[in-house]
Amino acid sequence: MVKICCIGAGYVGGPTMAVIALNCPSIEVVVVDISVTRISAWNSDQLPIYEPGLNEVVKQCKGRNLFFSTDIEKHVSEADIIFVSVNTPTKTRGLGAGKAADLTYWESAARMIADVSKSNKIVVEKSTVPVKTAEAIERILTHNSKGIKYQILSNPEFLAEGTAIQDLFKPDRVLIGGRETPDGLKAIQALKDVYAHWVPEDRIITTNLWSAELSKLAANAFLAQRISSVNAMSALCEATGADVSQVSHAVGKDSRIGPKFLNASVGFGGSCFQKDILNLVYICECNGLAEVANYWKQVIKVNDYQKNRFVNRVVSSMFNTVSGKKIGIMGFAFKKDTGDTRETPAIDVCKGLLGDKARLSIYDPQATADQIQRDLTMNKFDWDHPIHLQPMSPTGVKQVSIAWDAYEASKDAHALCILTEWDEFKTLDYRRIFDNMQKPAFVFDGRNVVNVEMLRDIGFIVYSIGKPLDPWLKNMPAVA
Repeated sequence: MVKICCIGAGYVGGPTMAVIALNCPSIEVVVVDISVTRISAWNSDQLPIYEPGLNEVVKQCKGRNLFFSTDIEKHVSEADIIFVSVNTPTKTRGLGAGKAADLTYWESAARMIADVSKSNKIVVEKSTVPVKTAEAIERILTHNSKGIKYQILSNPEFLAEGTAIQDLFKPDRVLIGGRETPDGLKAIQALKDVYAHWVPEDRIITTNLWSAELSKLAANAFLAQRISSVNAMSALCEATGADVSQVSHAVGKDSRIGPKFLNASVGFGGSCFQKDILNLVYICECNGLAEVANYWKQVIKVNDYQKNRFVNRVVSSMFNTVSGKKIGIMGFAFKKDTGDTRETPAIDVCKGLLGDKARLSIYDPQATADQIQRDLTMNKFDWDHPIHLQPMSPTGVKQVSIAWDAYEASKDAHALCILTEWDEFKTLDYRRIFDNMQKPAFVFDGRNVVNVEMLRDIGFIVYSIGKPLDPWLKNMPAVA
């Protein structure tokens, strides 16, 4: 029986291994992690991450050919194929701080694999890693090999949270990069055989190692670039009276462009986009490509600009101060159908409002109170380190309370900010919300989910990103 071990039981490792186990009943799959809490959660009925469809998949194969364990060394030494899905945070100090990936966890995983291995292994990069990481890992393994042969493969994930299970069952492509040597090609084939249990062969792409590593960064950079492009247009739409939804619909009808990732918003978030672009910028700079680095830096600059623009819009609309005012925050996760708050634009928006001394009442159907408080007290990039290495958050931000539902968050509020596109925000009883708010009552829709005309008829002053401005907001500065 082929044995697979995955180091790292997070958003990538857990769902990916569950889908492999379900589709390959003849393969034993073990997910290992140093976090006892996280492994206990995977072994319970309350999984540590929320992802539609994940629960059902795990239930079907847990205990049959899918296992979760903290006994890392045992399962690594027994495995034929080892997926490494550990954190690759952005460095916070030293060479490349603020841009380069910190490969500390990857390196310690490689050294541990070398220490405990007694048979030949295929080691698969599943984390997002900078180009040429495979080479560094290869060196560590071969210099500590004790006669054991290792083949390194790059198999980047292209999951979108909220649709990860669907993406795993029906991927656009599975990318496998390896050395173009006889042993390298054998290793590529071995991993290809795993995916071939359910993925059509024409969707399994094989490349050299460096192309696979760079393809992941490039894909995320291109997607983030589209979001920043439409968000840049949203600012121009507001200035000219155009409607960004109509503009992006017209643009998306061009078959060369297509309609996806053209929704204007308060900004992009998630664990990958910013990190991968910073990584790309650093690699470009290291290779003397300053102009290319500056091009990609601009994608992040526009994203930061969009979040600042939103906060400035809120403050300037409300008589240029939100000090002491209650603002209901609708949604904290970086997108709907996930509890993931990593790099969510809500963090910067909330911090901006808190900087003007607002009182926030935050409601999100999936993000936990602990996580929200932690995110609002943590330094940038600290989120990507394992929890036991993160700074202990203080008791929380005094001006922040966590609400049980949208109605509690909006009660006696001066304004609502919609920061995640949860479906429930489209169907709330806005008449009831209006009646319980301070007047004038504002709605700042950072995701374009509400019916603007209906809300204005109720009596709200509505700002919706990239839409023609409410008469109230005209002639007010959009940028401080």
